[in-house]
Amino acid sequence: MELQQIEQLLQTELQLSEVYVKAEGSHYAVTAVGSCFDGLSRVKQQQMVYAPLMQAIADGSIHALSIKAFTPEQWRREKLLNPPF
Repeated sequence: MELQQIEQLLQTELQLSEVYVKAEGSHYAVTAVGSCFDGLSRVKQQQMVYAPLMQAIADGSIHALSIKAFTPEQWRREKLLNPPF
């Protein structure tokens, strides 16, 4: 799956303000930023990101996925310490 396809899918489905996707083969790393994560546990945040990608995971296009999810406020703090990849 193309990185831009994943970014577009996640932005559309979750109304994210920012999304970054990095890949090494079929292993993907997603950094997602959106107000939709506000007040949710890490598990719920990750489930939200997994949901739109389940078809690609099921067909093997995405073999492994690591997720970092942030609210916009959390992301502002994170960017100061760890800029996006």
